[in-house]
Amino acid sequence: MKLNSIGLSEEISVQLAEDLNILLANFQRYYQNLRGIHWNIRGKSFFDLHVKFEELYTDANVKVDEIAERVLTLGGVPFHTFEEYMENSRVPVGKNVTQDVEAIRLIVNSLKELLIIERQILTTSDEAGDEGTNAMMSDFITEQEKTVWMMRAWLDEDI
Repeated sequence: MKLNSIGLSEEISVQLAEDLNILLANFQRYYQNLRGIHWNIRGKSFFDLHVKFEELYTDANVKVDEIAERVLTLGGVPFHTFEEYMENSRVPVGKNVTQDVEAIRLIVNSLKELLIIERQILTTSDEAGDEGTNAMMSDFITEQEKTVWMMRAWLDEDI
């Protein structure tokens, strides 16, 4: 087995970089959704949600950068075109979302897709002994699960 400069299997590093690029594409769509609902939210929840959505898109922007940098660390090239993002993402597109319940459901559904991808990456990175990717995925999953819980509580829905 040939190892790369950070001591991981080159073959597994290529696979993880590809998987992280899929996550990157999905995070970019999630980020764009958050920007859109931040700009377009209306109604009695406007003030609270406008601030919350800004908090979420700021956090998503940081995570996009972290994912891209991890792809580079593993020896890959991060996706960086809208075409790549659209071709490789499953996160639903939120277009013209103006109402609070629809916006919150979009966030929950988007996070569900991200969590599925992150858990798959976590399994692969764990098997590869890639603690850097493991730690990132663990942190993302923990934070996003809490966000889903809070959004579901706002919707007054059970997990």
